[in-house]
Amino acid sequence: MGAPRKLRKKYSVPRTLWNSERIGEESALLEEYGLKNVRELWIVKEELSKIRNQARSMLGLGEKGQKEFEVLASRISKMGYIKSQAIEDLLGLEIRAILERRLQSLVLRKALAKSMKQARQLITHGFIAIDGKKISIPSYLVPVDLEDKISYYKPITLYTAETAAEKRIKKSAEAISETPVEVEEKESEAEEKKIEEAGTS
Repeated sequence: MGAPRKLRKKYSVPRTLWNSERIGEESALLEEYGLKNVRELWIVKEELSKIRNQARSMLGLGEKGQKEFEVLASRISKMGYIKSQAIEDLLGLEIRAILERRLQSLVLRKALAKSMKQARQLITHGFIAIDGKKISIPSYLVPVDLEDKISYYKPITLYTAETAAEKRIKKSAEAISETPVEVEEKESEAEEKKIEEAGTS
């Protein structure tokens, strides 16, 4: 049967957990990209760290590492993280470049959803496909050649439901816009209805 596979964490926990500056930056990214929790962000940071470390180690080898660096740059370019395969672009890679390649982000950018939250819901409920294949993972990283093949897996009608607060504001705005005469007319109509109902009973 063999030894069971050893599961490893896909992310590393920051050394200083209670750093206010880092927490503020992470909270802003969580809100902007609709991430479920901070672990999703740490996984992306780990991927970014691996890419940078690989690039630095290959450059440190000189000519020997040049071919390996070109292969890495080509792979990163195909994923859409960088615009060109220049050394500066690869070493200057930022976390937003990877977050923008998530399926959840691309669904919103392509106007298949009206918000990051809705994009996540559509993906997890099986409404999004890539090249006709259903993908239910919001964090799926989409290569450039598959970006134009993102579509709905099955028909759906999107709508934005009014919240209770929005309805209250709408009602209060309508009430304010009414003139005193209109208010009196409504009140008199309501009284007449009551009298009619009382008469019929």
